[in-house]
Amino acid sequence: MAGSTFGTLFQITTWGESHGKALGVVIDGAPAGLPLSEKDIQLFLDRRKPGQTSISTPRKEDDQVEILSGVFEGLTTGAPISLMVRNTSQKSSDYGEIASCYRPGHADYTFDAKYGFRDYRGGGRSSGRETIGRVAAGAVASKILNTLGITLTAYTRSIGPICADLSRFDVQAVRSTPTCMPDEEADQKAMEYLKECMMKKDSVGGVVECVATGVPAGLGDPVFHKLDADLGKAILSIGAVKAVEIGDGTAVSTATGSRNNDPFVSRDGSISKKTNHAGGILGGISDGDGILVRAHIKPTPSIFSPQETVNKKGENIEIAIKGRHDPVIVPRAVVVVEAMTAITLLDACMRNMTARLSYLTDFYQKTL
Repeated sequence: MAGSTFGTLFQITTWGESHGKALGVVIDGAPAGLPLSEKDIQLFLDRRKPGQTSISTPRKEDDQVEILSGVFEGLTTGAPISLMVRNTSQKSSDYGEIASCYRPGHADYTFDAKYGFRDYRGGGRSSGRETIGRVAAGAVASKILNTLGITLTAYTRSIGPICADLSRFDVQAVRSTPTCMPDEEADQKAMEYLKECMMKKDSVGGVVECVATGVPAGLGDPVFHKLDADLGKAILSIGAVKAVEIGDGTAVSTATGSRNNDPFVSRDGSISKKTNHAGGILGGISDGDGILVRAHIKPTPSIFSPQETVNKKGENIEIAIKGRHDPVIVPRAVVVVEAMTAITLLDACMRNMTARLSYLTDFYQKTL
């Protein structure tokens, strides 16, 4: 199966299935000398693990990470870092009834069309549990970015029609509210809305935003490796994400140039912008302002209401999906969006080291 590797210099390869023995990631390109422990990675994994709130799947998994390679005496060695999380709460019997039919909104049919075979136990590689490897790698990328003064903050911007009021932004609320909203008032409204959806045996989608601060100007390339293009691929590779916006996103299509352009100003000899409609990226290259990425996430396709579908014989049937499923994916996707943004930005930082001859000579003339 191709397509499980992402990145150029900071490269990750995820592996494993929802109902297999374990899942994980191999990180190649992490520099030697980074202090790294399982606790550093666990902090990120705990933000996505199931069974923590009334609006996440009741599947109980500790999601404890194990570092298998690439770390010695608490420091990265420069060798590939292999990380593993064991599955401990599989209930494959929950999926027996859908082995011969295709669930609406899932990858069942497309997997069969491509491979002539599929792992129907929780979706296999297309399961949300695949993101464990991404989040573990994102923890490593974020720690490296922090040493460069780059920080990321992701949060739930909206769930269904309920949108957080960013004038009441509280970063602590992102960690404490079940919805991961930065606005406790919006969180309460969203929880009431979700209760209504759950009573109707339905699900809902929403929007995750991620803001990266401290990103220097100059990251990204002007053609195929535009920073916004790389971020778009990274975020769209997350299951259930159906659209990505940078900065004002789709609102630019109805704006005028005079309103959409960000005026440049000079403050104490440094160049900055008065506004940030561009979301920190111009011409595919970071402009030194905060980078704003927005991911639109579809409703969970597994709902408990009866749905029309077909079986492998091509017969029309009706199914009611069983098992343990999130009524909303958005809160658990927050850390996944943050992780993929971190991986993309770190890879861009590493690639940027070859953009100028002076970057090489400044380094090697000092070390040789």
